[in-house]
Amino acid sequence: MSYQNRALFLDRDGIINVDSGYVHKKEDFVFVDGLFDLLKLYQDDGYKLIVVTNQSGIGRGYYSETDYMNITEYMVNELLKEDIKIQAVYHCPHTPDDKCSCRKPRSGMFMAAQKDHKLDMKNSIMIGDKVSDMVAAKSAKVATRVLVSNESCLDATEVVGSLKDIK
Repeated sequence: MSYQNRALFLDRDGIINVDSGYVHKKEDFVFVDGLFDLLKLYQDDGYKLIVVTNQSGIGRGYYSETDYMNITEYMVNELLKEDIKIQAVYHCPHTPDDKCSCRKPRSGMFMAAQKDHKLDMKNSIMIGDKVSDMVAAKSAKVATRVLVSNESCLDATEVVGSLKDIK
């Protein structure tokens, strides 16, 4: 694996945008404070920026796959305006009851990204706000796992209070 193929994996709700619950409309999509600077730093350091997000609102019928694709396009385009390029976005539309292999805490989205982008997982990083993000990343052998939370987690390699606390 090439050192060039390392990723900064990002959860969406709570990391990229403020998690106000099943966000699927542009007017509800608010970027988390400190995100742009953080993403530019890692992008400039050669990391591929890859989003891995559970979107059970689709499976629950709260919004459609088309609604999700539209908000994703909006997010990617807004980040491009800041010279930030998201390499790929992986999502799981299933509910926890579906027992799929892609929904975090399972590692399906990470494994798909690794295969699609030939990623070096040992030199990759996951930033998430839930224990399930850390469990999925650890299972996918992502070496650095940063939990943005006030809770502790044995599966995280680091716990910080906000994106601004990430070095």
